Amino acid sequence: MDDPTDRDGDRRREPRKPKPPRKVSARYLENAALHYLKRYAATVSQLKRVLMRRVDRSVKFHGGDRAEAVGWVEALTQKLIRNNLINDGAYAETKAHSLRASGRSARVITQKLRMKGVAQELVQQKVAEATQDVSEDAAALIWARKKRLGPFRRDASTRADNRQRDLAALARAGFSFTIAKRVIDGTADEAPLRR
Repeated sequence: MDDPTDRDGDRRREPRKPKPPRKVSARYLENAALHYLKRYAATVSQLKRVLMRRVDRSVKFHGGDRAEAVGWVEALTQKLIRNNLINDGAYAETKAHSLRASGRSARVITQKLRMKGVAQELVQQKVAEATQDVSEDAAALIWARKKRLGPFRRDASTRADNRQRDLAALARAGFSFTIAKRVIDGTADEAPLRR
């Protein structure tokens, strides 16, 4: 007897089948892009990746002309740039200042922006602007305070024992040995240094 219940009498759920992708059109891609931009700040490169994933899934499932869909994506991104709905410069500036204020090193900020598809020249410019507001030393102090490294350890008696570990943590965070040593060997009273 085929009984779709288990021993406890509960009905078993059939695994849900994934919904098939929607067939892409210029209008569908525009709606998808606007919905994505409403929820997330994005670069041109990021948005293109998101839209191309939708295109590829649709072409794989429904068939169709991928080249035509690529043209729709290109035209749409140009339209969004013209209407200032997507702006790599504004994205990079906001992200660089936010990451710097949270104690990230210039190296990490550069890496994160490049991974998002921001042009190298724009990355250098925005990282330099963020560094004018918060110096590399100040960012290292912020990071050490946040991660409770060196002078910010809860138990000051373990500070000497964990010195190498703390230096390594700042190095992994992208700070130079000189800056890491200055922060780890410093005091918790030091205010973040501004340039």
